[in-house]
Amino acid sequence: MTTDTSTSTSTDTGTSTDTGTGTDAGTGAGAGTRTDIGDGADRGAGAEIRGLTRVFDGRTVIDGLDLTIRQGEFVALLGASGCGKSTLLRILAGLDDEISGEVTVPSRRAAAFQSPRLMPWLKVWRNVVLGLPGKPDRALAARHLAEVGIERRAGVWPKTLSGGEAQRVSLARALVRDPELLLLDEPFGALDALTRATAQRLVGELWQRHGCAILLVTHDVEESLLLADRVLVMADGGIAHEVTVGLPRPRSLGSPEFVALRGQLLAWLGVRDASATPDPESAPTPSPPPSTSPPASPSTSTSPSSSPGQGPKTFEGTPP
Repeated sequence: MTTDTSTSTSTDTGTSTDTGTGTDAGTGAGAGTRTDIGDGADRGAGAEIRGLTRVFDGRTVIDGLDLTIRQGEFVALLGASGCGKSTLLRILAGLDDEISGEVTVPSRRAAAFQSPRLMPWLKVWRNVVLGLPGKPDRALAARHLAEVGIERRAGVWPKTLSGGEAQRVSLARALVRDPELLLLDEPFGALDALTRATAQRLVGELWQRHGCAILLVTHDVEESLLLADRVLVMADGGIAHEVTVGLPRPRSLGSPEFVALRGQLLAWLGVRDASATPDPESAPTPSPPPSTSPPASPSTSTSPSSSPGQGPKTFEGTPP
């Protein structure tokens, strides 16, 4: 049984607050507050989280989490599967309100997921503007499709798109809302390596062009270091580690600073950095230890020949 009581208040600054209190035998959720900051408000951060807790069936997935994402900041979130990364993103997106704590986010926010989630019965351009108020604006859709390099596919059905094209449409659908906070939940996870690299560069360019705050949930350490200003590692229901990535852009995977940061993040994740392990084939071959065997006796043969009916001789210093 779930009992929810909510109140909503708004002011002319563009700030609205939703306060929910309730109990749920299934989730064990408490009471939480999410505040949406509108255009007229004084915004000091892309997102502000204080004491956030989320419980599923008696299991605490997020436990008193505190986090600030600054305006225009690109933050990547790493962590083991099931640690609560996607749950946190869904809460910021407004898709999960069974929370305790305080969450403050811009009212203009958008999300893109690993699955593009396009409506198969709508042409590509209509998917981009789906949900916007007023009459569907094809010109608006075309501008944002051009921004992600796929304007030529505006009039086709989603089933004709490749995986990379569909993900570009998903990004265009997010950007058409002019978000101040863009939430990305492993958007490149289903792409092949080449398409993934292209999509990563595209997101970096779009972020620099639009200047919105971004939270990227990913399992890819290198991806996080290529794109983010700051990388967080989530564990035990909170932010266990964080590192600021002060490397100049574009970043090189092979730079000593990049390699060092990658090793640090992998260590925090409990993964050994294989790139830091010497290649056995390239490692120098150690010299054999000096022999400690006694000198050969006169009865020991040093010739490779064998007598008829006998096996091969054993030579001093050579394993049998």
